[in-house]
Amino acid sequence: QVQFVESGGGLVQPGSSLRLSCTGPGVTFGDYAIGWFRRAPGKEREVVSCTSASDSSTAYIDSVKDRFTISRDNAKRTAYLQMTNLRPDDTAVYYCGANLMRRRCGSAAQIRAYEYDYWGQGTRVTVSS
Repeated sequence: QVQFVESGGGLVQPGSSLRLSCTGPGVTFGDYAIGWFRRAPGKEREVVSCTSASDSSTAYIDSVKDRFTISRDNAKRTAYLQMTNLRPDDTAVYYCGANLMRRRCGSAAQIRAYEYDYWGQGTRVTVSS
């Protein structure tokens, strides 16, 4: 069973930055669209961002646009989520997922977690003063 691995979470103050990493050993990383999702306490999982396998397109939900940047390095089998100007409502467990079937992300509204083949166990981000 392929297990992706997230890292980089932590406890930070509002306005701070963090960079999350998602590593996918044992797969042809470049074949997969990579999505970042999060689950806040008491809330459903939501998509945050996605980077396509087929081209350089990306997608973001409105609440993180201009604050978060997704990127990938296929040679390192790693995707990143650079998060800046963090807010308390960004507090969540962040997960990365890999989607082989839908290689192009499209818009954030088109992203469906159930289409993702592999997942990590998550990394916790807490934004608090």
